[in-house]
Amino acid sequence: MGLTQMSSLYFSDERVVHFERLKHIGLIKTWSAKEKVTDSAAAATSFASGVKTYNGAIGLDADSMRVETILEYAAEKGMGTGVLSTSSITHATPAAFYAHQPSRQMQEEIANDLVNSQVDIFAGGGVQYFADREDGEDYVQKLKDSGFIIDTESLKDGAELSPGERYGFLLAPDGMPRILDGRGSFLPDATTMALEFLSSKEDGFFLMIEGSQIDWGGHANDEDYIKTEMADFNETIGRVMDFADEQGETLVIVTADHETGGYALSSGESYATTSGSFSTGGHTATLVPVYAAGPGADNFAGIYENTGIYDKMMQAFNP
Repeated sequence: MGLTQMSSLYFSDERVVHFERLKHIGLIKTWSAKEKVTDSAAAATSFASGVKTYNGAIGLDADSMRVETILEYAAEKGMGTGVLSTSSITHATPAAFYAHQPSRQMQEEIANDLVNSQVDIFAGGGVQYFADREDGEDYVQKLKDSGFIIDTESLKDGAELSPGERYGFLLAPDGMPRILDGRGSFLPDATTMALEFLSSKEDGFFLMIEGSQIDWGGHANDEDYIKTEMADFNETIGRVMDFADEQGETLVIVTADHETGGYALSSGESYATTSGSFSTGGHTATLVPVYAAGPGADNFAGIYENTGIYDKMMQAFNP
């Protein structure tokens, strides 16, 4: 999600662009330890653990050594933790916050890390990495044995969740359906559910929410895919900001692993119209925006490395 992806909200049917509610804006350098163009695993590891690493690494540094994630740090401090995604929950970005593997492709091993993680609530796709595994093991049962209450059918209302329990929602074989294919309000609703659940934690919480398929629309060079996923993510940000504005003590950060597609809003037949154009089917090296609101948000202005996201979050935990 680069600046153009966000800008596309102004050229769609969105009446309210909730990004405008995050008043502190910066830019991050997205490249990884060894490559000028990052992948999501390396970039998310930079956010989660504050280190540059090689493309494909999950929760490891450039020397393949395990690094603590901010979610693990939060859990050790007694805070609630959550991970939500429209991809598989074992996909690169969500995995980087709870798993430690040499390759993002090792999704069955990442699933095992989730079983043994300190996550209190998760929601996304990826049931095949738990229930239809190459090793024949039943990791849905292992999740239950580890204390998770698992649902493979639907989300619940946050009021239905007991504060002392742990919850997992695996609602698709791999990634969730596209908005264009009927996903509906999964991500905004999962966000509302998780915020209601985690806000009961006396020591606060850390929650990572990913609108994963903005990236997939870029890979596909599909403007409708991007715009509909952006609208969904915009609604999700609205839910978060409504909570944060009412609650008053939550730092909200919105950013991206990288930009995908080299997406541009070009003029159409005249300057009165726009038409999406793309320079690549892959990722780009462009700096991407960071939007922040709430306590400590002013610290996110400026231009800095993507590892700065981690550093600034840690400063918020330890003012």
